[in-house]
Amino acid sequence: MHDLIHTNDPVLISFVESLMRDAGIGCLVADSGMSILEGSVGVIPRRILVDPDRASQARRIVSDAGLEQELRPWIARDA
Repeated sequence: MHDLIHTNDPVLISFVESLMRDAGIGCLVADSGMSILEGSVGVIPRRILVDPDRASQARRIVSDAGLEQELRPWIARDA
């Protein structure tokens, strides 16, 4: 999975999920359960993950929505 965004902002997470859903791109919000374990202090950010084959499109959609600053750096990985 491609690591798209790390955040503790529930509004941002919901918005990005909506953008991905509207584009037909599946995404996974990882580490949601960790906030329960840490007491919702916000120390452990949630990660929004997308399929590596759709990562470029997902990143473009997030950028077009004016959220480019939220994107994780692009890391090319060998397949």
